[in-house]
Amino acid sequence: MSSLAAERHSNGGAGAPTTANSDDAAVRLLRASKRFGKIIALEDATLSIRRGELMTLLGPSGCGKTTLLNLVAGFLVPDTGEIAIDGKRVNDLPTYKREIGMMFQNYALFPHMTIADNVGYGLRMRGVAKPDLKRRVAEALSLVRLTGVEERRPHQLSGGQQQRVALARALVVSPKVLLLDEPFSALDRNLRASMQIEIKEIQRQLGVTTIFVTHDQSEALSLSDRIAVMFEGRIRQVGSPDEIYRRPADRFVASFVGDVNVLRGRLDRVDGKAIVTLGAARISVPRDPLALVHSGDHVDLFIRPEQLRFANAGEPIAVEATVAAHIYQGGHVNLYLEAPEVCSSHILVRSLEPDAIERWRTGTRVGVSITSTDAIAFELEPAQPNGAPRSLKGKEEKSDAGS
Repeated sequence: MSSLAAERHSNGGAGAPTTANSDDAAVRLLRASKRFGKIIALEDATLSIRRGELMTLLGPSGCGKTTLLNLVAGFLVPDTGEIAIDGKRVNDLPTYKREIGMMFQNYALFPHMTIADNVGYGLRMRGVAKPDLKRRVAEALSLVRLTGVEERRPHQLSGGQQQRVALARALVVSPKVLLLDEPFSALDRNLRASMQIEIKEIQRQLGVTTIFVTHDQSEALSLSDRIAVMFEGRIRQVGSPDEIYRRPADRFVASFVGDVNVLRGRLDRVDGKAIVTLGAARISVPRDPLALVHSGDHVDLFIRPEQLRFANAGEPIAVEATVAAHIYQGGHVNLYLEAPEVCSSHILVRSLEPDAIERWRTGTRVGVSITSTDAIAFELEPAQPNGAPRSLKGKEEKSDAGS
C-alpha cells in the first residue's frame, strides 16, 4: 500500500463500500435545498454516498448537480437541510476544514508556480513540514505518472498533463472526499477515455470516496459505482449504471440516459407484469409505471436500439417502417427508420452487418422485431401546447447540455 493510501486509511477513509443506509456513509445530504433569488437550484435533495464509492451526479445544464457538489465542498451553504461528512454535520464548517480534495473544470493551476509548488500548495497551507511535503508531492506525481516535471510551469504541459497535476493536488492532502467537477470537458475524445481509466484506477487504488459531476451519459455509465440522475433541481433516480439504464424510474431518466426509441403501443392487460401490444408483438413491461393506465389505452414504449432488429421470416413484426438514413459508425451502422403511425421521430436500429448500408438502402420497407423483453412503458406524454408532435424532452436537452 502506498503512503498516500495508508494516510487515507488512517484518516478513516477507504474500505469496502457499505450499504447506502449505513450510518457509516462518507457523505450524506438530508433534504438539502438551495435557491438563488427566485431560482430553485436544488430542492429537497437526499443522498447517501458510501465510503470508497464513486458516485456520479448526472444531468443536463442547470439541473443542480454542480450546486450539490458546491454544497458538499462548502462553497455554498444550504438554505434548508443538512450535509454530513463522516457522520458529522458540516453546514457551518468552512471548506478548508472539511478534508476534501477538489478538482475544478478548468484545473485552476497557479501559472507562476512550478508543478511541485502547485501540487504542494494545500500541504503548505496545512503547515506540513518541508521533508514530508516533498515526499508526498513526489508520491502524488508518481501516482499520476508525472515524475520529472516538478520544476516546469503549467503552460509547459499539455492539457492532459495539467489535468493530472490538478488531480495530484487534490489527492496529495489525503482527502476524505474527492470532488471532480466535469474534469474531462476540455479534453479530446481519446484523451478523455484514457483519463477515465486512469482516474478509475487511482480511485480504486486509494479507496477515496469520490463525487463526480458530468452531463455525459457514456462517461457516467463507464465510471460509476452508482449514479444520481438529476433534473430541474431534483434527484430523479439513484442506482447502479445497469439499474439506471435498464430500469429507469421515469420517462426523463429513460430518455436522458443512453439512446432510446419511444414507440406508441397499447396496454393489453395487467397481471404479474403489464403486456403491451405493438403490431404483432407482445412485450412484457413493469406494471408500476402504468398504475394509472387502463387496458386498451395507448402508452409510450421505450425501446433501446440494441433491442430492435430487422425481422426474419416468421417472426412477429412490431413495426413496419421505411429506411430514411444511415450513419456509418465503424463497428456498426445506425439506421434511422420512419414509422409515423407509432413514432413522431426516427426509429434508431443498430446493425452489426458489414453490408447494412447496401442491404437496406434508403427507401426500403422493412419489418422490425423486438429481441428483448427488457423494455419499459409509461403513460402517454401530453401533447405540446402549440400542437407540435411529442418529442423526447431529455434528448433535446442532451444536445444543449453544458457544464
